[in-house]
Amino acid sequence: MRIRDLPTPALLLDDARMERNIRRLSTRLAAHGVGFRLHAKTLKCVEAARRAMTAPHGPVAVSTLAEAEWFADGGVHDICYAVGIVPCKFERALALRRRGVKLSLLLDSAEAARALAAFGEARDHAFDVLLEIDCDGHRSGLSPESAGLGEAAGVLAAHGQHVAGVLTHAGSAYDLAAPSARAFAALAEQERSAAVAAASALRAAGHACPVVSVGSTPTALFCQDFSGLTEVRAGVHVVQDLVMAGLGVCAVEDIALSVLCTVIGRRESDGALVTDAGWTALSRDAGLPGRFADVGYGLVLAEDGTLLAGLRVAETNQEHGVITARPKSATPAFPVGTPLRILPVHACATASGFDAVHLCRGAETMDVWTRCRGW
Repeated sequence: MRIRDLPTPALLLDDARMERNIRRLSTRLAAHGVGFRLHAKTLKCVEAARRAMTAPHGPVAVSTLAEAEWFADGGVHDICYAVGIVPCKFERALALRRRGVKLSLLLDSAEAARALAAFGEARDHAFDVLLEIDCDGHRSGLSPESAGLGEAAGVLAAHGQHVAGVLTHAGSAYDLAAPSARAFAALAEQERSAAVAAASALRAAGHACPVVSVGSTPTALFCQDFSGLTEVRAGVHVVQDLVMAGLGVCAVEDIALSVLCTVIGRRESDGALVTDAGWTALSRDAGLPGRFADVGYGLVLAEDGTLLAGLRVAETNQEHGVITARPKSATPAFPVGTPLRILPVHACATASGFDAVHLCRGAETMDVWTRCRGW
């Protein structure tokens, strides 16, 4: 099928770009002898994940239990639920483990550890638990020096739960004031050091702590020292997006995900193109670092994936996207019905609006893959 025959808006995945992105990281990690766990939350698609996983059964990290169930149904059985577990989700997690899924859970407090330990004891089940480490003050987790780290581990062990290791995420990689290869490498070392220090503290207290997991796409791609780590997690590297391009992690030409839309008219006041892809298709994410600060809601490609220089999605309503040219450039007079493609600002947010992704090469589709939705 030709891309132009798809109903719009539609989510497109460029096969060649995806494969190139996957090879870039896998080759790097293989050279350093460190394990890889795909974070599957971007595409939430079993077929796409199989391209990047190191084995048919995993390992993957997920951001919702719906994803964990989806991937388990697809034959993936090594899964890390990489968001703090809460009591209302214990039963679903237990159901997955009783299906034979090697599901590890994450928490970052003695309070959460006590709740999970009590549940596990009542159900006569030992969970595999990772303790989340805060390596950069970006979001959640315990500092490697925190007394709470040992307390949480102690609670788990005392009640028959398995302290499987530590996990951290250098989320501040996306917020660096001056992003560069050197800055990413420095943050990667900060991430590594925090995880290794936390694991060492737990081992000194008598916990085996076999897993030391770190990860973000920028730190994975620019880390120089992987010593002490057992696995690296990354996910957006598979498709990349304008955030990553703005940070210098990739080039625009590496972005494998796009939204197919159709020109539905022109705005009479200024000649801007109006398409059928608004914020429900592109997301509300806008504003980017560095040279993409004025990209709006996405850059514009022709039907075959060629970049149309100077065009951007400047405005979005729920079902309308408005494409304008940068200053001193004219907006092309594309006729109604013209198919265009929009490169996403944030791939995860953009993909979340779609039930399926269409695998393509050039202006032709190859396959359609269903995506997981919900929590």
